[in-house]
Amino acid sequence: MPSNEQRRQAAKRKLERQMERRAEQAKRRRVITIGSTIVVVIAVVAGVFYFTRTGGEDAAQQQPTPQAQPEIQIPTELAPPPKRPTPLADQVSCQYRPDGKGPSKPVQPPANGEVSSKGTVQATINTSQGAIPLTLDRSLAPCTVNSFISLAKQGFYDQTSCHRIGTSGLQMLQCGDPTGSGSGGPGYAFDDETFPELQYGRGYLAMANAGPNTNGSQFFMVFGEAPLSPDYTVFGTISEDGLKVIDDVARAGDDGAYEPSPGGGKPNKPVVFEKVDVQA
Repeated sequence: MPSNEQRRQAAKRKLERQMERRAEQAKRRRVITIGSTIVVVIAVVAGVFYFTRTGGEDAAQQQPTPQAQPEIQIPTELAPPPKRPTPLADQVSCQYRPDGKGPSKPVQPPANGEVSSKGTVQATINTSQGAIPLTLDRSLAPCTVNSFISLAKQGFYDQTSCHRIGTSGLQMLQCGDPTGSGSGGPGYAFDDETFPELQYGRGYLAMANAGPNTNGSQFFMVFGEAPLSPDYTVFGTISEDGLKVIDDVARAGDDGAYEPSPGGGKPNKPVVFEKVDVQA
């Protein structure tokens, strides 16, 4: 039988082993606790980062922030006033013929016949973005001025919108189509009143067309660069106050609906004609 000394030694060894096991268990618990704390901290940091970047669960459905459009460069200097190198006769013959499509809005064409090529007429396009004063010049395009005045007095342009703006290359605002599609008109057409020396620039008022001698009601207002061939009838100029209104619309950009050809798009800042007043 083991002696008392042997029993004491065995009990001592057993106690030491128990203490070692307890120490090992305590060490494992500390490791687990530290690891769990690190995981929780990482999760909290990740959550804060996610909510800071996205704004929470609802932000998961948000669209990415659109990139700002590049700043539009607009010339500030007005182009020299347009002038024919050879003046027209005192009276010119104007013919307004059916275009085969019919008017986009009820209107009567001007009477055919002789019209004056002398003098200017003041007009103001009152728009949702501000007033655009114009000077219509009969010496440049008497038939065009006659048509514009007729359409304005009949209210053809009232409550219509400008459907296209170009901010690079050709910088202009195009208006005059009651349908807002770019294909509407007054139901009649008339001939071009151009000349080879014609160059376009800031402040010019010109007719849009679908080819030679297809002028109708659509026109464009040049607020900047306009590298065009001399195929578009210029019939007046835009005041500096009117150009400021157009500049503001241009800086808001467009939706690119007409890219790549003919270029530009619908203005992001809509321009609606409330009324066109003519002092004639």
